[in-house]
Amino acid sequence: MTLIRAASLIGGLTLVSRLLGFAREMVMARLLGAGLAADAFNLAFRLPNIFRRLFAEGALSAAFVPLFNREKADGGLDAARRFAEEIFSLLLPLMLLVTALAEAAMPGLVWLLNGGGGFREVPGKFELAVTLSRLAFPYLFFIALTALLGGVLNSLSRFAAAAAAPVLLNVALLLAMAATSGEGGAGEGSAGAEILTATALAWAVSLAGLLQFLWLLWACRRAGIRLRLRRPRFGPRVRQFGRTVVPAAVGAGIYQLGQLIDIVFASHLPQGALSYLSYADRLNQLPLGVVGIALGTALLPALSRHVAEGDAVKAASLQNRAAEVALFLALPAMAALMVMSGPLATAFYLGGRFGAEDAAWTAAVLAGLAAGLPAYVLVKVLTPGFFARGDTATPVKTALAAMVLNVAAILLLIDRFQVAALAWATAASAWANGALLYAVLRRQGAFRFDRRFLRRTLGAAAASAVMAAALAALLRLSPLRFDGTAPERVAAVAAAVAAGGVVYFAAAALFGALPLGELRARLRRAGD
Repeated sequence: MTLIRAASLIGGLTLVSRLLGFAREMVMARLLGAGLAADAFNLAFRLPNIFRRLFAEGALSAAFVPLFNREKADGGLDAARRFAEEIFSLLLPLMLLVTALAEAAMPGLVWLLNGGGGFREVPGKFELAVTLSRLAFPYLFFIALTALLGGVLNSLSRFAAAAAAPVLLNVALLLAMAATSGEGGAGEGSAGAEILTATALAWAVSLAGLLQFLWLLWACRRAGIRLRLRRPRFGPRVRQFGRTVVPAAVGAGIYQLGQLIDIVFASHLPQGALSYLSYADRLNQLPLGVVGIALGTALLPALSRHVAEGDAVKAASLQNRAAEVALFLALPAMAALMVMSGPLATAFYLGGRFGAEDAAWTAAVLAGLAAGLPAYVLVKVLTPGFFARGDTATPVKTALAAMVLNVAAILLLIDRFQVAALAWATAASAWANGALLYAVLRRQGAFRFDRRFLRRTLGAAAASAVMAAALAALLRLSPLRFDGTAPERVAAVAAAVAAGGVVYFAAAALFGALPLGELRARLRRAGD
């Protein structure tokens, strides 16, 4: 499967998941607002997700996919399957142990996460966060095994099942809210109803993890891969995996430590700060997931194959074209989200327990997050260049430097900008991380942006600026109702998106940004 087809498949399924996740956040904003229950659930939901990104998806995929491909190239599919069984048999008891320890230590973990008990300033908030965290944390156990199965399928160029798995999480959460929205006065926004809904959501998180695991287990069997449990052994292949995964986990840990720092700071800000971060991040994740995650997931197997074959020219061309796609789509997304942050937060979240002040703070956070969107996507494209060559140490070092910058920026900005400072600091650290990753790849002679990339990307940047100016004028001059009835909001957002798209693609053609037809052809050739 070519890179463009793989990225399109992953991106399309990720878009479905992101849209469902977006619907989930819209319903949650109306039912929970940005109060006690919303903050407590958002912390409980972030906790297993932080460990998931630390132990599971990022580090595991970075270490597992290249080694699985190498085993398949050297010994065929049976050898690769045996390697996967060895890792699976080790991962399962390890994640059981991690989950059990976390459940026992949950009050201490929550205390650390909210900066030494920041939630205790609101009666009952800390205790609710502990309860919800215990209910949601088993998600980590299932999703770690799911990530391994997804790595197997991605290595076999079967991307659909793994890309579709997150849909199950969002469906489960939406059903949980639907089941409790009419209970105990939930529709009226009573405190007891909010807690009931948050509790149902926490249960749904763990259930969704089980469903995702079963879904990918079935997909692996359809692909002819049946993983059997073996007695855990630390053979040569497992030790090699450990030597690769530990630095990758440390690197992911540094990034997640940055996320933990955001939670700690947000916990000591006025109530609702953690919820504003979550609601804004969901809007920002829509283009990030579709572009960055899709390209990064599809890029690593293809790039590692070219590197293993010693074809440096194809590897460089593939990475350049992937970066070109990423910025062609991420630059206008950044411009649109920054200009439209206020109208979007109002259109999608205002209503029920979510008031105008909540929408204003969410918009401020969204503008900061969006400023780093191209950098987040670029990091997703550059990092596989290290992983494909077996270098998991360098991303650790760059992530550490970016985290130091993140903390410094927060301390500098937080008194003036409150929760929005966390978003702007995150954007600044992402740009620093991307610049460092590229500088190292270029110094090593492994990769550099070619002239075509620079020419096309400058055109996309100019087109994005024109689009931003057009959207700003549209907001001032048009009667679009982003705070009206539901049909008026939908019409306003649709009109703004359509107008922005027309202006961007017309300006992109004028400024010489790469036409999509040519882009598809080049990516297809590069990924072959």
